Amino acid sequence: MTDTQVRPRPPGATDRPPVADTKGALRKRRRKEYLTAYLFLLPWFVGLIAITAGPLLTSLYLSFTDYSLIGDSQWVGFDNYTRMFQDDPRFIKALTNTAIYVFVSVPLQLAFALALAMVLDRGVSGLPIYRSVYYLPSLLGSSVAIAILWRQIFGADGLVNEFLGIFGIEGMGWVSHPDTALGTLIILNVWTFGSPMVIFLAGLRQIPTSYYEAASLDGASKSRQFFSITLPLLSPIIFFNLILQLINAFQSFTQAFVISGGNGSPADSTLLYTMHVYQKGFNSFEMGYASAMAWVLVLIIAALTGVNFLMSKYWVFYSDK
Repeated sequence: MTDTQVRPRPPGATDRPPVADTKGALRKRRRKEYLTAYLFLLPWFVGLIAITAGPLLTSLYLSFTDYSLIGDSQWVGFDNYTRMFQDDPRFIKALTNTAIYVFVSVPLQLAFALALAMVLDRGVSGLPIYRSVYYLPSLLGSSVAIAILWRQIFGADGLVNEFLGIFGIEGMGWVSHPDTALGTLIILNVWTFGSPMVIFLAGLRQIPTSYYEAASLDGASKSRQFFSITLPLLSPIIFFNLILQLINAFQSFTQAFVISGGNGSPADSTLLYTMHVYQKGFNSFEMGYASAMAWVLVLIIAALTGVNFLMSKYWVFYSDK
């Protein structure tokens, strides 16, 4: 056999590199991909630690201290937590007002958003325009300007009393009366229905029309179709909106602060929980006590969210199950 002749290959020989080299190159490529991914995620990790996790853990520590923002903090244990329920009557008042505000406004807001979404789902011409217009309250509802406007509308000389005057009804200062001031805040929160309405509208568009056609052939009325088709198939969207709006309602601050002038007046009827936290932290400089109140709010929201998730198995219907 000459040098130019090709020697026969041993049985089973291939042109592939050794298995060890292939695995080594694969591991090297994966390490490079992981490193690239972590480099892109680095700004998010820095923000999580410096902006979220760091202040969160710091506030947890301060909740067990007597800290005034000026001097050094002093460890007091659970004194701040026991003080809330034993020596702070405004805490109970703020908690009660917030509970009324949340459990009245959120169901009304979701009901109004769902009703309007069903109207728009019937094929209104110019739907994108209506959808944008109705979404604006969600964007503007928590602004200072809207809160000032709301205070003027429900004031003694506001538009509401002018409208009632047409029918010979003498109005009142709705935002300055203890019995009605919180109601104006509830109406304002219901007015910010745009965000859940858009989500409801998207969910309604995903329900097949064949279900309604079959129900109509079987003689089902519109109300029967709503309770037997629309609500069950829309229940995951309702659950999603419920969780979001509950959390948002518990964190409401700007509207009550502006309408009440920052003190929860009249007679603490608009004193929401977040406003009381603000007053203790930045007006009275009791930052340790304010941090404890903030963590109690976190626990309340977490507990209600957990209860909703536990109860969801009884009323939320998922089509893949």
